[in-house]
Amino acid sequence: MKLIALAILGFAISAFAQTEVVTTAAQTSKPTSSPKKKTDATNKNLFGTESKNEGPITTEIYADEASFDSSKNVGVFTGHVKVFDPRFNLQSDKLTVYLRKGEDQGLEKAIAEGNVGVVRDRPDPNGGPPTHAVGRSEHAVYTATDGSVELTGMPKVQQGLNLHIATSSETVMVIDQDGHLNTHGPSRTEIRQEPTGEKPGSPAPSPKP
Repeated sequence: MKLIALAILGFAISAFAQTEVVTTAAQTSKPTSSPKKKTDATNKNLFGTESKNEGPITTEIYADEASFDSSKNVGVFTGHVKVFDPRFNLQSDKLTVYLRKGEDQGLEKAIAEGNVGVVRDRPDPNGGPPTHAVGRSEHAVYTATDGSVELTGMPKVQQGLNLHIATSSETVMVIDQDGHLNTHGPSRTEIRQEPTGEKPGSPAPSPKP
């Protein structure tokens, strides 16, 4: 399995791989210090909460196959693709990554295709633990300029106990960088409530006279 780590500090980006990748950028951008020990993607929880450390934003992309065209600043990853990023986690069958051209080769856009699953955290305004926004679809586009993730292909998003489901193939759902959901097109929302503390089989209270 191949690993590409895109380390973005300011507008700089570096690429690394466990095995050879079709790109020259990975060779010219290696750090002078010893590389850290690689971590197997199977040991990471895609739908877990990653700690947000200060410093460079590092995006790790695991895939069975990977290639990078330095002339077009495009990377293509296929087969069991998993993405771990402080801003979101994602999985898909295929992922195409576009980098900005020029000296500031930051992440511009990422397109996921096939069995897409994406997770974003919505901060609690009261300071409590964040709420997971878990989206599933056949196609997703992440745009770095506004941090949004657009889901198409019969998308559905679960936030806490509530589930939002597209009822048309034309429906588009967008999860912004704060975890808020916006839906364009027909959909169905299932609002669920945790059961009360009453024990099963408890008699109902007698009505007041």
